[in-house]
Amino acid sequence: MLKTPISADSHITEPPNCYVDYIDPKWRERAPRIQEVEGFGATFVIEGLQDKIPMALIAAAGKDPKELRMSGASFDDLWRSGWDPKFRLADQDKDGVGAEIIYPSVGMMLCNHPDYDFKKACFDAYNRWLQEYCGENPKRLVGMAQTTMRNPAEGVEELKTIKEMGFKGVMMTGIPQGPDYDDPVWDPVWRAAVELELPLSFHILTSKTDSVGSIQSGTRGPKINTFMSIIRGNQDIIGMLIFSGVFDRHPDLKVVCVEADAGWVPHYMYRMDHAYKRHRYWMKAPPLDRMPSDYFRDNIYTTFQDDYIAFQTVDMVNVNRLMWASDFPHSDSTWPWSQDVLAEQTKNLTEHQRNRICHDNVAELYQLELDTPAARMAAE
Repeated sequence: MLKTPISADSHITEPPNCYVDYIDPKWRERAPRIQEVEGFGATFVIEGLQDKIPMALIAAAGKDPKELRMSGASFDDLWRSGWDPKFRLADQDKDGVGAEIIYPSVGMMLCNHPDYDFKKACFDAYNRWLQEYCGENPKRLVGMAQTTMRNPAEGVEELKTIKEMGFKGVMMTGIPQGPDYDDPVWDPVWRAAVELELPLSFHILTSKTDSVGSIQSGTRGPKINTFMSIIRGNQDIIGMLIFSGVFDRHPDLKVVCVEADAGWVPHYMYRMDHAYKRHRYWMKAPPLDRMPSDYFRDNIYTTFQDDYIAFQTVDMVNVNRLMWASDFPHSDSTWPWSQDVLAEQTKNLTEHQRNRICHDNVAELYQLELDTPAARMAAE
Protein backbone atom coordinates (compact mmCIF):
# COMPACT_ATOMS: atom_id res chain seq x y z
CA MET A 1 0.00 0.00 0.00
CA LEU A 2 1.32 3.43 -0.91
CA LYS A 3 1.63 5.69 2.10
CA THR A 4 0.56 9.34 2.20
CA PRO A 5 3.59 11.46 1.25
CA ILE A 6 5.33 13.71 3.74
CA SER A 7 7.06 16.80 2.39
CA ALA A 8 10.63 16.89 3.69
CA ASP A 9 10.99 20.54 2.70
CA SER A 10 8.19 23.11 2.81
CA HIS A 11 8.18 26.71 3.96
CA ILE A 12 6.29 29.40 5.78
CA THR A 13 5.85 32.97 4.58
CA GLU A 14 7.01 35.26 7.36
CA PRO A 15 4.18 37.69 8.18
CA PRO A 16 4.75 41.38 8.95
CA ASN A 17 4.83 40.76 12.72
CA CYS A 18 7.17 37.73 12.69
CA TYR A 19 10.27 39.63 13.74
CA VAL A 20 8.84 42.91 15.01
CA ASP A 21 6.61 41.34 17.68
CA TYR A 22 8.82 38.39 18.67
CA ILE A 23 12.29 39.92 18.72
CA ASP A 24 14.15 41.00 21.85
CA PRO A 25 12.90 44.57 22.51
CA LYS A 26 16.39 46.04 22.23
CA TRP A 27 16.46 44.98 18.57
CA ARG A 28 12.89 45.97 17.73
CA GLU A 29 13.71 49.21 15.91
CA ARG A 30 16.04 47.27 13.59
CA ALA A 31 13.80 44.23 13.15
CA PRO A 32 13.13 43.04 9.59
CA ARG A 33 9.77 44.28 8.37
CA ILE A 34 7.55 44.33 5.32
CA GLN A 35 7.21 47.50 3.29
CA GLU A 36 5.34 48.27 0.09
CA VAL A 37 8.23 49.15 -2.20
CA GLU A 38 7.43 50.80 -5.52
CA GLY A 39 8.06 48.36 -8.35
CA PHE A 40 8.42 45.42 -5.94
CA GLY A 41 5.18 45.27 -3.97
CA ALA A 42 5.28 43.59 -0.55
CA THR A 43 8.98 43.40 0.31
CA PHE A 44 10.94 42.44 3.40
CA VAL A 45 13.50 45.13 4.10
CA ILE A 46 16.40 44.08 6.31
CA GLU A 47 18.94 46.50 7.67
CA GLY A 48 22.42 45.42 6.61
CA LEU A 49 21.35 43.42 3.55
CA GLN A 50 21.70 45.10 0.20
CA ASP A 51 19.18 42.83 -1.50
CA LYS A 52 15.52 43.45 -0.68
CA ILE A 53 13.27 40.39 -0.56
CA PRO A 54 10.10 40.70 -2.68
CA MET A 55 7.47 38.25 -1.48
CA ALA A 56 5.89 37.42 -4.86
CA LEU A 57 7.99 34.34 -5.72
CA ILE A 58 8.06 33.18 -2.11
CA ALA A 59 4.37 32.30 -2.32
CA ALA A 60 3.94 31.53 -6.05
CA ALA A 61 3.11 27.82 -5.77
CA GLY A 62 0.43 26.71 -8.21
CA LYS A 63 0.83 29.64 -10.58
CA ASP A 64 1.27 29.28 -14.31
CA PRO A 65 4.98 29.70 -15.24
CA LYS A 66 4.05 32.66 -17.44
CA GLU A 67 2.67 34.43 -14.36
CA LEU A 68 5.78 34.09 -12.19
CA ARG A 69 7.19 37.46 -11.18
CA MET A 70 9.74 38.53 -8.59
CA SER A 71 7.70 41.59 -7.72
CA GLY A 72 4.27 43.12 -7.75
CA ALA A 73 2.43 41.09 -5.10
CA SER A 74 0.76 42.57 -2.06
CA PHE A 75 0.86 40.55 1.14
CA ASP A 76 -2.85 39.81 0.78
CA ASP A 77 -2.08 38.09 -2.55
CA LEU A 78 0.05 35.41 -0.85
CA TRP A 79 -1.22 31.99 0.17
CA ARG A 80 -2.63 32.54 3.65
CA SER A 81 -1.51 29.10 4.82
CA GLY A 82 2.05 30.35 4.56
CA TRP A 83 1.58 32.40 7.70
CA ASP A 84 -1.77 31.28 9.17
CA PRO A 85 -1.61 27.65 10.34
CA LYS A 86 -5.40 27.35 10.49
CA PHE A 87 -5.36 27.29 6.68
CA ARG A 88 -2.30 25.05 6.28
CA LEU A 89 -3.90 21.65 6.74
CA ALA A 90 -6.42 22.35 3.98
CA ASP A 91 -3.59 23.10 1.55
CA GLN A 92 -1.82 19.92 2.65
CA ASP A 93 -4.99 17.93 1.99
CA LYS A 94 -5.41 19.59 -1.41
CA ASP A 95 -1.98 18.28 -2.36
CA GLY A 96 -2.41 14.87 -0.75
CA VAL A 97 0.34 15.51 1.81
CA GLY A 98 0.09 14.18 5.34
CA ALA A 99 2.68 16.41 7.02
CA GLU A 100 5.45 18.88 6.21
CA ILE A 101 8.92 19.66 7.49
CA ILE A 102 8.80 23.45 7.53
CA TYR A 103 11.64 25.88 6.84
CA PRO A 104 11.72 29.70 6.70
CA SER A 105 11.70 31.91 3.61
CA VAL A 106 13.06 35.31 4.62
CA GLY A 107 15.14 33.46 7.20
CA MET A 108 17.09 31.81 4.39
CA MET A 109 18.34 35.22 3.27
CA LEU A 110 19.06 36.24 6.86
CA CYS A 111 21.61 33.42 7.04
CA ASN A 112 23.90 35.62 4.93
CA HIS A 113 23.61 38.69 7.16
CA PRO A 114 27.09 39.87 8.17
CA ASP A 115 26.07 40.90 11.71
CA TYR A 116 25.86 37.67 13.72
CA ASP A 117 24.45 39.40 16.81
CA PHE A 118 21.58 40.83 14.76
CA LYS A 119 21.16 37.49 13.03
CA LYS A 120 20.84 35.67 16.35
CA ALA A 121 18.18 38.11 17.55
CA CYS A 122 16.22 37.51 14.33
CA PHE A 123 16.56 33.73 14.53
CA ASP A 124 15.45 33.69 18.17
CA ALA A 125 12.40 35.75 17.22
CA TYR A 126 11.62 33.45 14.29
CA ASN A 127 11.87 30.35 16.49
CA ARG A 128 9.37 31.80 18.95
CA TRP A 129 6.97 32.64 16.12
CA LEU A 130 7.44 29.23 14.47
CA GLN A 131 6.79 27.42 17.74
CA GLU A 132 3.35 29.06 17.87
CA TYR A 133 2.66 28.38 14.18
CA CYS A 134 3.46 24.68 14.45
CA GLY A 135 1.59 24.45 17.75
CA GLU A 136 -1.63 24.46 15.75
CA ASN A 137 -0.92 20.83 14.80
CA PRO A 138 2.57 19.61 15.74
CA LYS A 139 2.04 16.23 14.07
CA ARG A 140 1.52 17.75 10.62
CA LEU A 141 3.45 21.02 10.99
CA VAL A 142 7.03 20.11 11.89
CA GLY A 143 9.17 23.22 12.10
CA MET A 144 12.93 23.42 11.76
CA ALA A 145 14.35 26.03 14.13
CA GLN A 146 17.15 28.34 12.99
CA THR A 147 20.49 28.65 14.74
CA THR A 148 23.29 31.19 14.38
CA MET A 149 26.51 29.40 15.39
CA ARG A 150 28.41 32.40 16.70
CA ASN A 151 30.69 30.05 18.62
CA PRO A 152 30.70 26.36 19.61
CA ALA A 153 29.73 26.79 23.27
CA GLU A 154 26.75 28.97 22.42
CA GLY A 155 25.89 26.63 19.55
CA VAL A 156 25.54 23.73 21.98
CA GLU A 157 23.26 25.79 24.21
CA GLU A 158 21.19 26.82 21.18
CA LEU A 159 20.65 23.18 20.26
CA LYS A 160 19.54 22.40 23.81
CA THR A 161 17.07 25.30 23.77
CA ILE A 162 15.73 24.23 20.39
CA LYS A 163 15.16 20.71 21.69
CA GLU A 164 13.41 22.06 24.79
CA MET A 165 11.11 24.12 22.56
CA GLY A 166 9.89 20.91 20.96
CA PHE A 167 11.59 21.19 17.57
CA LYS A 168 12.72 17.97 15.88
CA GLY A 169 15.50 19.42 13.74
CA VAL A 170 17.72 22.43 13.17
CA MET A 171 18.38 24.60 10.14
CA MET A 172 22.01 25.65 10.30
CA THR A 173 23.38 28.88 8.95
CA GLY A 174 25.52 28.12 5.91
CA ILE A 175 28.65 29.81 7.29
CA PRO A 176 29.38 30.07 11.03
CA GLN A 177 31.13 32.90 12.77
CA GLY A 178 34.83 32.17 13.21
CA PRO A 179 36.39 28.96 11.87
CA ASP A 180 34.46 27.06 9.23
CA TYR A 181 32.62 23.83 10.00
CA ASP A 182 35.58 21.61 9.07
CA ASP A 183 37.47 22.84 12.14
CA PRO A 184 37.42 20.42 15.11
CA VAL A 185 36.44 23.36 17.29
CA TRP A 186 32.84 22.57 16.25
CA ASP A 187 33.01 18.97 17.51
CA PRO A 188 30.98 19.82 20.66
CA VAL A 189 28.13 20.96 18.40
CA TRP A 190 28.18 17.76 16.35
CA ARG A 191 28.32 15.73 19.55
CA ALA A 192 25.37 17.64 21.03
CA ALA A 193 23.32 17.16 17.86
CA VAL A 194 23.84 13.39 18.11
CA GLU A 195 23.04 13.27 21.83
CA LEU A 196 19.91 15.41 21.39
CA GLU A 197 18.83 13.44 18.29
CA LEU A 198 18.56 16.61 16.23
CA PRO A 199 19.28 16.24 12.51
CA LEU A 200 21.13 19.27 11.15
CA SER A 201 19.87 20.80 7.88
CA PHE A 202 21.75 22.93 5.39
CA HIS A 203 19.34 24.63 3.00
CA ILE A 204 20.21 26.15 -0.36
CA LEU A 205 20.73 29.92 -0.52
CA THR A 206 22.10 30.12 3.02
CA SER A 207 25.81 30.37 2.21
CA LYS A 208 27.62 33.37 0.77
CA THR A 209 28.63 31.31 -2.25
CA ASP A 210 25.03 30.52 -3.18
CA SER A 211 23.23 33.62 -1.92
CA VAL A 212 20.92 35.34 -4.37
CA GLY A 213 23.23 38.33 -4.67
CA SER A 214 26.43 36.36 -5.22
CA ILE A 215 24.82 34.12 -7.83
CA GLN A 216 23.31 36.97 -9.80
CA SER A 217 26.56 38.91 -9.82
CA GLY A 218 28.88 35.98 -10.49
CA THR A 219 27.16 33.77 -13.06
CA ARG A 220 27.88 34.06 -16.76
CA GLY A 221 25.25 34.33 -19.46
CA PRO A 222 21.50 34.92 -19.20
CA LYS A 223 19.94 35.34 -15.78
CA ILE A 224 18.32 31.89 -15.92
CA ASN A 225 21.82 30.39 -15.71
CA THR A 226 21.83 31.45 -12.06
CA PHE A 227 19.28 28.71 -11.40
CA MET A 228 21.97 26.15 -12.17
CA SER A 229 24.25 27.58 -9.47
CA ILE A 230 21.95 27.16 -6.50
CA ILE A 231 23.06 23.69 -5.40
CA ARG A 232 26.78 24.44 -5.26
CA GLY A 233 26.78 25.93 -1.77
CA ASN A 234 25.37 22.73 -0.31
CA GLN A 235 27.79 20.58 -2.26
CA ASP A 236 30.65 22.60 -0.78
CA ILE A 237 29.33 22.01 2.75
CA ILE A 238 28.89 18.27 2.22
CA GLY A 239 32.37 17.89 0.74
CA MET A 240 33.89 19.95 3.55
CA LEU A 241 32.29 17.81 6.26
CA ILE A 242 33.21 14.52 4.60
CA PHE A 243 36.79 15.29 3.54
CA SER A 244 37.65 16.87 6.91
CA GLY A 245 36.75 13.72 8.83
CA VAL A 246 33.72 15.06 10.72
CA PHE A 247 31.87 11.77 10.23
CA ASP A 248 34.85 9.72 11.35
CA ARG A 249 34.69 11.58 14.65
CA HIS A 250 30.88 11.59 14.78
CA PRO A 251 29.60 8.54 12.87
CA ASP A 252 26.01 9.01 14.07
CA LEU A 253 25.71 12.64 12.94
CA LYS A 254 22.80 13.14 10.53
CA VAL A 255 23.02 15.99 8.01
CA VAL A 256 20.24 16.99 5.61
CA CYS A 257 21.02 18.64 2.28
CA VAL A 258 17.81 20.57 1.64
CA GLU A 259 16.34 21.56 -1.74
CA ALA A 260 19.54 20.97 -3.69
CA ASP A 261 18.01 18.08 -5.64
CA ALA A 262 19.50 14.58 -5.65
CA GLY A 263 19.96 13.45 -9.23
CA TRP A 264 23.59 14.58 -9.08
CA VAL A 265 24.43 12.45 -6.04
CA PRO A 266 25.70 9.26 -7.78
CA HIS A 267 28.25 11.16 -9.85
CA TYR A 268 29.24 13.36 -6.90
CA MET A 269 29.96 10.32 -4.75
CA TYR A 270 31.97 8.73 -7.57
CA ARG A 271 33.98 11.90 -8.10
CA MET A 272 34.67 12.26 -4.37
CA ASP A 273 36.09 8.75 -4.31
CA HIS A 274 38.17 9.47 -7.41
CA ALA A 275 39.56 12.65 -5.87
CA TYR A 276 40.45 10.82 -2.66
CA LYS A 277 42.12 7.86 -4.35
CA ARG A 278 44.03 9.82 -6.97
CA HIS A 279 44.72 13.24 -5.49
CA ARG A 280 44.64 13.07 -1.70
CA TYR A 281 48.41 13.14 -1.26
CA TRP A 282 49.40 16.21 -3.23
CA MET A 283 46.17 17.99 -2.21
CA LYS A 284 46.92 17.23 1.45
CA ALA A 285 43.61 15.54 2.31
CA PRO A 286 43.47 14.11 5.84
CA PRO A 287 43.24 10.31 6.01
CA LEU A 288 39.74 8.88 6.29
CA ASP A 289 38.62 5.57 7.76
CA ARG A 290 36.37 4.88 4.77
CA MET A 291 35.82 6.12 1.24
CA PRO A 292 34.04 9.49 0.92
CA SER A 293 31.01 7.92 -0.77
CA ASP A 294 30.47 5.72 2.29
CA TYR A 295 29.93 8.78 4.48
CA PHE A 296 27.61 10.34 1.95
CA ARG A 297 25.63 7.12 1.73
CA ASP A 298 25.26 6.79 5.51
CA ASN A 299 25.25 10.32 6.94
CA ILE A 300 23.77 12.61 4.28
CA TYR A 301 20.07 12.92 3.53
CA THR A 302 18.95 14.81 0.43
CA THR A 303 15.59 16.42 -0.27
CA PHE A 304 14.22 17.18 -3.72
CA GLN A 305 10.92 18.07 -5.36
CA ASP A 306 10.68 17.85 -9.15
CA ASP A 307 13.74 15.69 -9.83
CA TYR A 308 13.02 12.87 -12.27
CA ILE A 309 16.67 11.77 -12.33
CA ALA A 310 16.73 11.21 -8.57
CA PHE A 311 13.99 8.60 -8.89
CA GLN A 312 15.80 6.90 -11.79
CA THR A 313 19.08 6.46 -9.90
CA VAL A 314 17.85 5.05 -6.58
CA ASP A 315 19.86 1.86 -7.09
CA MET A 316 23.09 3.92 -7.19
CA VAL A 317 22.53 5.62 -3.84
CA ASN A 318 21.09 4.79 -0.43
CA VAL A 319 17.32 4.75 -0.91
CA ASN A 320 16.96 5.26 2.85
CA ARG A 321 18.50 8.75 2.57
CA LEU A 322 16.34 10.21 -0.22
CA MET A 323 13.40 12.38 0.82
CA TRP A 324 10.79 13.87 -1.48
CA ALA A 325 9.45 17.38 -0.84
CA SER A 326 6.81 19.73 -2.23
CA ASP A 327 8.59 23.05 -1.47
CA PHE A 328 5.21 24.70 -0.81
CA PRO A 329 4.53 27.64 -1.18
CA HIS A 330 7.64 28.64 -3.18
CA SER A 331 7.71 29.12 -6.93
CA ASP A 332 9.52 25.79 -7.48
CA SER A 333 6.80 23.87 -5.65
CA THR A 334 4.94 20.89 -7.06
CA TRP A 335 1.78 21.97 -5.18
CA PRO A 336 -1.06 21.36 -5.96
CA TRP A 337 0.06 18.76 -8.55
CA SER A 338 2.34 16.69 -6.31
CA GLN A 339 0.35 13.49 -6.75
CA ASP A 340 0.52 13.77 -10.54
CA VAL A 341 4.25 14.47 -10.44
CA LEU A 342 4.89 11.53 -8.14
CA ALA A 343 2.73 9.17 -10.18
CA GLU A 344 4.77 9.96 -13.28
CA GLN A 345 8.23 10.08 -11.75
CA THR A 346 7.94 7.06 -9.43
CA LYS A 347 6.18 4.67 -11.81
CA ASN A 348 9.33 2.53 -12.18
CA LEU A 349 9.90 2.25 -8.44
CA THR A 350 8.80 -0.59 -6.21
CA GLU A 351 6.20 0.17 -3.57
CA HIS A 352 8.91 -0.19 -0.94
CA GLN A 353 11.19 2.34 -2.67
CA ARG A 354 8.43 4.89 -3.12
CA ASN A 355 7.30 4.59 0.49
CA ARG A 356 10.88 5.00 1.72
CA ILE A 357 11.45 8.16 -0.33
CA CYS A 358 8.04 9.76 0.10
CA HIS A 359 7.22 8.80 3.67
CA ASP A 360 9.30 6.42 5.76
CA ASN A 361 12.69 8.13 5.61
CA VAL A 362 11.46 11.50 6.82
CA ALA A 363 9.14 9.94 9.41
CA GLU A 364 12.01 7.94 10.89
CA LEU A 365 14.58 10.74 10.70
CA TYR A 366 12.41 13.16 12.68
CA GLN A 367 10.67 10.50 14.81
CA LEU A 368 7.28 11.76 13.72
CA GLU A 369 4.04 10.85 15.45
CA LEU A 370 1.82 11.13 12.43
CA ASP A 371 -1.75 12.39 12.45
CA THR A 372 -3.22 10.03 9.85
CA PRO A 373 -6.56 8.21 9.58
CA ALA A 374 -4.78 4.94 10.41
CA ALA A 375 -3.11 6.49 13.46
CA ARG A 376 -6.40 7.97 14.66
CA MET A 377 -8.15 4.58 14.31
CA ALA A 378 -5.35 2.91 16.25
CA ALA A 379 -5.65 5.48 19.02
CA GLU A 380 -9.37 4.89 19.30
